[in-house]
Amino acid sequence: MAVIKPFCAIRPDRAKADKIAALPYDVYNREEAKAEVKKHPESFLKIDRAETQLADTVDTYDPQVYQKAHDTLWEMVENGSFVREEKRCYYIYTLTMNGRTQTGITACASIDDYESGVIKKHENTRAEKEQDRINHVNICNAQTGPIFLAYRSNPVINQVVEQVQNEEPLYDFTAKDQVRHTVWVISEEAQIAAVEEAFAGIGEIYIADGHHRAASAVRVGQMRRTEHPEYTGEEEFNYFLSVLFPDEQLMIMDYNRVVKDLNGWTEEEFLVKVSEIFAVEELGKDPVKPEQKGCFSMYLKGTWYRCAIAPKDQTDDPVEGLDVSVLQKKLLAPVLGIQDPKTDSRIDFVGGIRGLKELERRCSLDCKAAFAMYPTSIQELFAVADAGLLMPPKSTWFEPKLRSGLFIHELER
Repeated sequence: MAVIKPFCAIRPDRAKADKIAALPYDVYNREEAKAEVKKHPESFLKIDRAETQLADTVDTYDPQVYQKAHDTLWEMVENGSFVREEKRCYYIYTLTMNGRTQTGITACASIDDYESGVIKKHENTRAEKEQDRINHVNICNAQTGPIFLAYRSNPVINQVVEQVQNEEPLYDFTAKDQVRHTVWVISEEAQIAAVEEAFAGIGEIYIADGHHRAASAVRVGQMRRTEHPEYTGEEEFNYFLSVLFPDEQLMIMDYNRVVKDLNGWTEEEFLVKVSEIFAVEELGKDPVKPEQKGCFSMYLKGTWYRCAIAPKDQTDDPVEGLDVSVLQKKLLAPVLGIQDPKTDSRIDFVGGIRGLKELERRCSLDCKAAFAMYPTSIQELFAVADAGLLMPPKSTWFEPKLRSGLFIHELER
């Protein structure tokens, strides 16, 4: 059963939360991150991406980058930009985007649950990306970016959340991207106990987003255990910072594909090949999203097409049955020669937040065709993880993004 613990957060001073809270470190390249920090000097990005404070000649992964992150973080704690919570609490974290709200519990999850499979994964991680966050967490002595977890909705947790949301929030601000962030503290002992007990009755927790951050936090916890052979399991390094959302509130957006060439086919020849595999209907010049699972939209030579997957190609297998898997297996690999979408430079991925116009723009700029996918569902994600399998790369795009800097989990004091 899941161990989801309250913790003593280090969090922004109330007056500074909106200035400190930042999008995750990996949504920016180096140039964008530096410009963001220059424009917003209190942004937590200067800690998550501390190379923004150093000369451009310094490598992103140089040891002095992580030391700069450490120094900046603890200077901000010392000068009062951040405050330490006096007691262990849970936090309610609500994000509202385009009129839609999702509400999670900020807490600490167990590295043992990650190791044992109570916390389930659906993606592989890359060693170099893991190492970056291992260095950041270990040298900062803190986890600064929460892992986005999901669980099957629980009535007890829902009831506590509803009660606490009637109180005055700790933070309530709207970021420049128009996403509203609201935070309440769950501090009453009876409510804390109810939430902890409810999570203890939940058998599966799922990583929705943040596989690299989770793997890195676990690795650091293992390192600290080696350094402290007398550890009891209660130390903070045995846990990692998370925000846990009930499945019924989550929305996964489409994660679309663009290809840079047609593998030697003309547009007309390629359309014929697609029509041999899928049921193709010409839609015209206006972009149209796929309306259900088993369909995707294709943009080719200025025209949109609806493509339906044949019944014979549909399956109940949790991975092979994903629309992105069928597209890869039936078209991208055999017709376009894209065997490994993780490494092939001829394919690129466009998050659904950018809209279908971005697919048209890419096809006018550097690509030949685009594929707009129907979003993977949270239940499909659960099914893949429950089966112990992995999704194809770029299968899910979650919005809105959790902000970094609102909650910090110190590993050792």
